Amino acid sequence: MKKRSMFTMLLVLFLCASSVYSQTKVIAHRGYWDCEGSAQNSVTALNKAHEVGAYGSEFDVSITADGIPVVNHDDSIQGFCIETSLYEQLKDLKLKNGETLPTLEEYLIQGKKNQGTQLILEIKPHKRVVNEDKAVATILYLVQKYQMEDQVEYISFSMNICKELIRRAPSAQVSYLRGEVSPADLKTLGFSGLDYHYKVFDKHPEWIQEAKDAGLTINVWTVDDPAVMESFIAKNVDFITTDKPVQLKEMIGK
Repeated sequence: MKKRSMFTMLLVLFLCASSVYSQTKVIAHRGYWDCEGSAQNSVTALNKAHEVGAYGSEFDVSITADGIPVVNHDDSIQGFCIETSLYEQLKDLKLKNGETLPTLEEYLIQGKKNQGTQLILEIKPHKRVVNEDKAVATILYLVQKYQMEDQVEYISFSMNICKELIRRAPSAQVSYLRGEVSPADLKTLGFSGLDYHYKVFDKHPEWIQEAKDAGLTINVWTVDDPAVMESFIAKNVDFITTDKPVQLKEMIGK
């Protein structure tokens, strides 16, 4: 009788642990920027994503003409194309909250202090392949310099960037964003996950189970509609990227 009670207790604990482990996690899109004092891709947005308990804070990186990776969503800022501009031309430009345009190195230094929050690093496509390859090499160097290999995960719309990441850092978590490649093909190419817009899964609903069967992680972006949030929570995807991390966390916690 005692053995059966012990077995039942262990089974309940295991099921509870499994439920927590498989629970959908929140990624703050460009950090938690939709709040007072913050701005997209700012250090403040990174810190606020950590403060609200998001699993990860997503941000965008491009490399300057002289090889400095900076954090900004668009490929240009205030009329300057990042890829063809020197860092000297960009270093004093301000974000909407008054912060200076951050370098990736500054972002990593702060992110390392935010233990428990993953950095979801999107490398933006560049006009020249040579610059994409340079960006990958420089970014990986900085992540290794600060010993953050386990805290940084990579995403990109560029297949070239993803392949270069997988080649140079085969143990890194790399997910593809564009949405036209099947889970089976991503697995063959060495990806760890897929990170697709929610409408891709409307077109290919079977890809969720296929990705799970292949052992790939599933992230869905950018989901701000509560009904769509509920739909993908019910599908038990691994991650949802959102501009509303607090609302999504509350929904997952219900």
